[in-house]
Amino acid sequence: MSDNGNTQVTVERTIEAPVDAVFDVLSNPERHHALDGSGFIRSVDHADRIQEVGAVFTMNMEGDHMGGEYKTDNHVVGYAKDKLLAWKTAPAGTEPPGWEWVWELESQGPNETLVRLTYDWSKVTDKKLLEKVKFPLVTEEQLNDSLGRLAAEVSS
Repeated sequence: MSDNGNTQVTVERTIEAPVDAVFDVLSNPERHHALDGSGFIRSVDHADRIQEVGAVFTMNMEGDHMGGEYKTDNHVVGYAKDKLLAWKTAPAGTEPPGWEWVWELESQGPNETLVRLTYDWSKVTDKKLLEKVKFPLVTEEQLNDSLGRLAAEVSS
């Protein structure tokens, strides 16, 4: 848990792009490396475009918190075209231990989209994991960087 007792971080930004263009980038795991403000994502290991709850995509990652290179399975738990994408992340081959990424999109007109990104670890109950991983593993600044990267990707 974080020092202040919070168990989630949410950032938002209005991006100058239609909501379907933003969703197109977010629903393609091949593009997530370019969006990653944390620097943990290295590449896609296995992924199709996200189209439904229950889908799983696997990413190649690297970080000192896991002792170097590792893989994650990302289990899609929320999907509403042009509105919502959410997934729970787990070390590859395991069940998600409780943290989740939620992307919410709200059209603000034909060429603007409000994007809200939430990193939520409120459902992590494994005490050993909570001791090992100092949540939040990804900072508010890094999440804001991800929104900036998304804005750049959508406009390119």
